[in-house]
Order: sequence, then C-alpha cells, then structure tokens
Amino acid sequence: MSLPAPSASPERSACTCWKSGLRLGAIVLLLLGQGACAQIGQIKDVGRTPDLAPIENPVATPAYRPVTMPMPDPDVTPGQANSLWRVGARAFFKDQRAARVGDILTVEIDITDQAQVNNTTSRSRTSAADADLTNLLGLETQLTGPFAEGIDPSSLASFGNTTSANGTGTINRSESVSLTVAAIVTQILPNGNLVIMGRQEVRVNYEVRELLITGLVRPEDITNQNTVQHTQIAEARISYGGRGHISQVQQPAWGQQVYDILFPF
Repeated sequence: MSLPAPSASPERSACTCWKSGLRLGAIVLLLLGQGACAQIGQIKDVGRTPDLAPIENPVATPAYRPVTMPMPDPDVTPGQANSLWRVGARAFFKDQRAARVGDILTVEIDITDQAQVNNTTSRSRTSAADADLTNLLGLETQLTGPFAEGIDPSSLASFGNTTSANGTGTINRSESVSLTVAAIVTQILPNGNLVIMGRQEVRVNYEVRELLITGLVRPEDITNQNTVQHTQIAEARISYGGRGHISQVQQPAWGQQVYDILFPF
C-alpha cells in the first residue's frame, strides 16, 4: 500500500510566498532609492554647468596601476668622454623629445574604422530512442493511481527529441575620430619604453567631452615635433565620451532602466 506524499500546509505556502514577495519588494525599493538619489543629483545641477575634474597626479589616482611587461636584459651604454654628442640624442645640445617621467608629448588620434558582417545560422535535429525495455524488475506492477493506467509493458523506455534553431545577425559599423591630446610620461620601463597617460576635458555650454588615452610608446617612434601616432602606441586604451544634459537625454529614464532590468520577458 502506497501512501500519498505529504503536501505543504496552506500556512507554510502563504509564509513562503510572503517572504518571496518581501524580498522582491526590498530589491525594488533599493533600486528605486538609487534611481531617486541619481534624480536628486540631477535636480541639484539644474541651471549649472557640469563641474570639471581637478588637475591631479595620474599616478595618485585610485585606478592607476604600474605597467609590468616582459623585459630583455638591460643594455649598458658605455660612457663617451670628451664627446660633443650623446648616445640617442637628435639635437646638438639637447633632445627635445619626451624621455623622462613628467615629460609631455602630443598624441595624434586618427581613427577611421569600417566593418560589415553578415551571419546566418540554421540548425535542426531530430532524435529518437527505444530501449526495448519490457519490464523493470517487476516494479511496474507496483505502480498504482493515475500512473498505472498509462503503463505499456511492451515499451517502458522510449525517448524522442526535436530541436530547431534559426539565427541571423548583421553588423554595419562606421567610426571616425580625429583628435589631438597631450599626454604625460608616467613610467619608464626597463627596456626604455615609455608609459603615457593623457586626459582632456572640454566643456561647451552644458556638455563636457572627455578624452582619455594610455599605452606604451617607443622613444624611437616619437618624431622631432614630439608627437606620436595612435597606431604606434602599444596596449592603447582610448576613450572618448561625454557627460551633461545631452548625454542624459540620450539615456532612458531611470524608471525605464529599472523596469527593463526587473521585467523578465
């Protein structure tokens, strides 16, 4: 004789639902509170131009991390006594190119990218399996209730599966950025390469445009005008964006963003 499985009491089910609803409500209130704080911050800036970031030492910023790269053995340059020329100098008296920590060089950014990609994927699969299992150690006779009527002793194990998937993707992108920014040498690696970091902010009316660049530069790639192309910067990280009234209008309202995060469909 088989006994029915114990079912949860109505009080326990109601308690579980109430706790789940309480957790969901707490999450919603937390997100709404964060959005409200952001809105209050925007209200405080009504009629005011966005603040510019203060000038500070790039090495002292929390996000700064010294760069470590595989280095060859140091190249020791022998001294040349009574010589009018210094090794590596490109001027009679002094090389005007950036070479020491704190020196400034000009980075010329000219990015023109175009990409077009079309992808189409189609997949279909159908599978079936019959184990030819006519009995299960006699246990099939012990089943009672609604399961007993649906048992076919001649086929106790039969499986089937059908899947189908279709996908289409298209990318058509065109980017063009032409800028010039001054960067500071923040570190000199053991092989002589320079680690540079530059930041530029321009405010026009109520919109601030930010340009950030960092990477590795070979001293040989710096021209006589103390400039370097962005294509000659290794591990380059270039960021160009903005903040202000126009950037805020281009984003959905915070309530819509919270709704998009919470809505599961």
